[in-house]
Amino acid sequence: MGRGKIEIKKIENLNSRQVTFSKRRNGLLKKARELSVLCDAEVAVIIFSSTGKLYEFSNTSMEHTLSRYSKGVESDSTEQPTDEPPTDVMEPDTDLLKDEITKLRSAYLRMTGKELDGLSFKELQHLENQLSEGILAVKDKKEQTLVEQLRRSRLQEQKAMLENEVLRKQLEEVQNKTKTQFLEFNSLDRTISLNGSKPLFNCASEDNELSDTSLHLGLSTDYGRKRKALKIETCNDSGSQVASQ
Repeated sequence: MGRGKIEIKKIENLNSRQVTFSKRRNGLLKKARELSVLCDAEVAVIIFSSTGKLYEFSNTSMEHTLSRYSKGVESDSTEQPTDEPPTDVMEPDTDLLKDEITKLRSAYLRMTGKELDGLSFKELQHLENQLSEGILAVKDKKEQTLVEQLRRSRLQEQKAMLENEVLRKQLEEVQNKTKTQFLEFNSLDRTISLNGSKPLFNCASEDNELSDTSLHLGLSTDYGRKRKALKIETCNDSGSQVASQ
C-alpha cells in the first residue's frame, strides 16, 4: 500500500516536527545540488530552523550568489516598463492627423463652392469634373427611386382593379339572384290568380308588399305603378268571375 497524503499544516508534536524538518531539509538540499549539476545553474539555499539554526547550500559561493542577487534586484527596480509610447513617437502621428483633418476640411469647403482662392485652372477644372460626376450620380439615384415608386404604384393600382372586379361580380350575382327570386314570386302569384283560386294575400296587402319590394330591390316607380294596375285588373276580373258564378 502507498503512503497517504500528509496534510500540510504545522506539526504540533515537537519530536515529530524535528524529525520531519531534518528529513525535508536534507531532501531540499539534495534537490538543489542535483539542479545545479544537471542544469548548470547557480543555486543557493538558506534555511533557518525554528530554533534559529542556519543551514545553507551554494554550488559556487554564497557571497557571490547574494551579490549577484542584489545587483539583479537593483537592475529590475531601475527598469520601469510602461505601455505608453515615447513622446517623440506620438508627436509626428498627431501632426499627421492634424494635417489630414485640415486637408479634408478644405476639400469639403471647396466642394460647397467656398475657399476657392489660390486654386489653379487645372485644380478648378478637376473640382468641376468631380462635382459633375457627383451630380450625375445623384440624378441617377433619383431616377431609380422614382422608377421604383412608379412600379409600386402600378402594382397597387392593379391590385385595386382586381379587387373592384371581384366586388362587381359579387354584386351582379346578388342582383341576379334577387331578380330571379322576384320573377319566381310573380310567376307563382299569376298562376294562382289564373286558376281562380283565392289569392294568398289580398290586393291591398299585395300592393303594399309590392311597393316595399320595389323599394328594396331598387325598381323604378313606373314599374311599380304598372304592376299595381295589373294587380287591380286581376283582382277585378277575379271578383267578376265570382259574381257570375
